[in-house]
Amino acid sequence: MAQQGLMAVFASPACLIWIFVGTLTGLIFGCIPGLSAPIAVLLFLPMTFGMDTITGISLLIALYVGSTSGGLISAILLKIPGTPASIATVWDGGPMRDKGEAGKALGVGILYSFIGGMISVIALIFISPFLAQIAMKFSIFEYTAMAFMSLAVIASVCDAPMINALLSGLIGLLLSFVGMDAFSDVTRFTFGSRQLLSGFSMTSLLIGFFAVAEILKYAFKKPSEQGTALSAKIKGFGVSWQEFKSQSGNMIRSSLIGIAIGILPGIGGSTSSILSYTVAKNSSKYPEKFGTGIIDGVVASEAANNATVGGALIPLLTLSIPGSTVCAIMLGGLQSHGVFPGPLIFAKNGDLMYAIYAALIVANIAFFVIEYKGINLITKALKVPTYYMLPIVVVMCSIGAFSDNNRVFDVKVIFFFSVLALILNLMKIPSTPLIIGFILGSTLELNLRRAVMYDLGGFQDFFTRPISCVMIIIGCIMLFWPIYKSIKTFFSSRKSTNAGEEG
Repeated sequence: MAQQGLMAVFASPACLIWIFVGTLTGLIFGCIPGLSAPIAVLLFLPMTFGMDTITGISLLIALYVGSTSGGLISAILLKIPGTPASIATVWDGGPMRDKGEAGKALGVGILYSFIGGMISVIALIFISPFLAQIAMKFSIFEYTAMAFMSLAVIASVCDAPMINALLSGLIGLLLSFVGMDAFSDVTRFTFGSRQLLSGFSMTSLLIGFFAVAEILKYAFKKPSEQGTALSAKIKGFGVSWQEFKSQSGNMIRSSLIGIAIGILPGIGGSTSSILSYTVAKNSSKYPEKFGTGIIDGVVASEAANNATVGGALIPLLTLSIPGSTVCAIMLGGLQSHGVFPGPLIFAKNGDLMYAIYAALIVANIAFFVIEYKGINLITKALKVPTYYMLPIVVVMCSIGAFSDNNRVFDVKVIFFFSVLALILNLMKIPSTPLIIGFILGSTLELNLRRAVMYDLGGFQDFFTRPISCVMIIIGCIMLFWPIYKSIKTFFSSRKSTNAGEEG
């Protein structure tokens, strides 16, 4: 089984070519601000329907890897992150460019992106089987508790006020309820529309929120905010052997942070890069130099955001919970090929798992070679006027939405969701909890209702089963810990104010 999966990638010229094409395309999408990994994967998703399963999934993985690493190019040369995962790269990569060290910054970013990505592949290979064995013990109670914990974790760690994150998650749950009830023939929230009987398409929702909405937001930016591209040549990898050894601790720590953040559903590469950058700064002997143009910040950011790729695939493949937006799209791609991720994936689709490992390794090698050797060619993509590029992407998004179910209605839906995304953005309500709420909504509802019926209307079994009890406790802690901290901070500030007045 392992040999079949590996040979399906390494011995297939067609698969290797598609991985190369996907990686190059992902790099271009990643380095152009306004485009991103979700847009790249969404545009190519309909194309994979006509491919065999391994080739199609390998293409999506290559797009994911390429677009994640491509964001460092514009982050350094434009000082604008090409993807949200490269936000922290700007903080030191930009100043290095200003000092005339753009080539050094690019070399460091490419090298440590590759290392972080390969470390995450190793983690995926060793952690996935272990996690799948644990998941084999899951019942309806554990799946319900896991969905609750995932939503609670997202709400508590999302980079937004907690009430906004909770509201976003609840909106996502509400959207997942649209259509026919799974337990009866009752219709919910359809308002008499026959088109809504089957609910909203996941593809249309994702395209609306993470493609069209992002393009509209970027289109409204002023030209001065879109940056000016510079060229840069790379000599070596920008680090001496002494510098490489000095950064080994930073590299390993940041990669592990990226993997851990990737495993947590819905948090993503932007959080991992910022968190890794912050940890690197706080543990550094010279924290005052961060932000002035040192390689430590670039190493932390790029090792972490590329390690998040492999980490995000772990819960997707073993628990059927997407660890990122791109993984949510890949979940739809897997299901379209008749592959349903979960604890039994090693038994039912073991060859696919090994093919995914191989595709990740090849994609990481491909982006390393393409980005290092073709940096001057890739940077020319930054000079393509966005008023040429973005309308083409919108048309391709519309075609992708239509091809999902062959319905014009789905094309209308993506523009509805893009407007909704812009409204939520103005209200400072994040989109990620909404997407994860929509994806987990059916899992939460179906298993909760089955569990309650099994328990004759009670909830005792949730707390008598160790795994579900632990998950519920973790979820409650994640929900109420920020509230406790807010209350504690309020009373501490009030106490200090009263003490100042008495003094």
